[in-house]
Amino acid sequence: MNLIDKFGGDHFIDGEWVTARGNGTFDSVNPATGETLRQLTRGGRAEIDAAVASSWRCFDNEWSRLGAGERGELLYRWANLMAEHLEEIALLDTLDSGKPIRDSRGSAQRGIKMLKFFAGLTDKLLGRQIPVAENLLNYTLHEPYGVVGAITPWNYPTTNFLTKVAPALACGNTIVVKPAEQTPLSALRLAELAVEAGLPKGTVNVVNGFGQEAGQALVAHPDVPKITFTGSTATGLHLTHATEGRVKSFTLELGGKTANVVFADSDLDAAVKAAAYTCFMNQGQTCTAGTRLLLEDTIADVFLERLLAYVKTLKVGDPLKEDTQIGAIVSASQFERIAGFVAGAKQEGAVLLCGGEPLAPAGCERGYFMAPTIFDRVTPGMKIFQQEIFGPVLSVVRFRDFGEAVDLANRTEYGLATTVWTHNLQKAHRFVQQAKSGIVWVNTVHMLHPASPYGGYKQSGLGTEMGVEIAHEYMRHKSAWIQLDTWKSPWQ
Repeated sequence: MNLIDKFGGDHFIDGEWVTARGNGTFDSVNPATGETLRQLTRGGRAEIDAAVASSWRCFDNEWSRLGAGERGELLYRWANLMAEHLEEIALLDTLDSGKPIRDSRGSAQRGIKMLKFFAGLTDKLLGRQIPVAENLLNYTLHEPYGVVGAITPWNYPTTNFLTKVAPALACGNTIVVKPAEQTPLSALRLAELAVEAGLPKGTVNVVNGFGQEAGQALVAHPDVPKITFTGSTATGLHLTHATEGRVKSFTLELGGKTANVVFADSDLDAAVKAAAYTCFMNQGQTCTAGTRLLLEDTIADVFLERLLAYVKTLKVGDPLKEDTQIGAIVSASQFERIAGFVAGAKQEGAVLLCGGEPLAPAGCERGYFMAPTIFDRVTPGMKIFQQEIFGPVLSVVRFRDFGEAVDLANRTEYGLATTVWTHNLQKAHRFVQQAKSGIVWVNTVHMLHPASPYGGYKQSGLGTEMGVEIAHEYMRHKSAWIQLDTWKSPWQ
């Protein structure tokens, strides 16, 4: 029996495997080979109703009655159990998403780190006393919403699952997760491991299916007051209007179009390798991928010569091989979308320097592989400069001075992350201040930590993930007022 055959159902509700009836099916496909990993039944309103009811029972009768420290201990136990099954979790993500196995392993490790951080935060979510007046005591309480609904994307299945689940549970909520239909498998195993670790049944429920069915039912459910979503900006905007007239709290981590700005006074060798890594890691399927390379014109030609030479050394191939650096695109539809952007860039006049064609690595001839692609002479009006492609496509633009670099970096509707390379400390600080994005990396890329907040400006999101700031997303804030002497009416 292989790893996936051990699954006892297609959804995990109230601590049990569940198979939906009458909703139809969908396939979980290995994008590196085109083979079906498992056929799953589609969850819908009935499964969401059951999961939400389970979550509220668990919250009311068990989870909310535990002390904060007890919740933290259970989350630590879950993290440690996940560490014991790390290779299994990584394999599920690689088979499901096409991500290179070493990247899936690192993604699972980051997820475990996330869970441990928030396990340690459970008893540190403190209210405060506010000195409003001598005869008044005013203090604040932080209280969980109860049940959180989470919709996660396909690009980092385990990491994104735990980025939602860990803080929600740490803040005292229970949760219902609707994973992306392209990558449903690791969420099921993680929920099963939660029960094995001792978390009460119903603390974490997973319903698989499509957005217009299970996702829509979760967002519109009258008993789900909090929604957290990671995905495209268009879908995020749609969800905020899909609540069927109910007011809900939303945390939205949406699209990005990161500018990677390289000044002439930077470490060019480091910047070249970073330019390739930030754009092509995870096949370019990263919200913070540095897909816009802005080069100071005095070093642009030399930089591109070095970059093209370095990109030729990258290994594209079977995601299960340890030396693979770039794996498969997640699905046929996503591959076609990327190919459409490549064709459009050529029509708009961008100069193709490398890539742009499908690949068929040995043993993966039926998979969805795209060569690392670089376009030069891109202008700000082109679609590949403005729109999120979510694929291994790099747009190169040249700039003359600091002001033009800042203007180009900010000239999109997105504002998730920006990277700048310079040895000039004053220039770096000025750029950090003027960049309209929630994250700014200086002389590095893709640095994230559970303790550091992660959120976007403009159309890149609403609210914050990670960091102690997350308590504002997953908890309500209550203000209590106590009169310490006899109240007197202002009308007396």
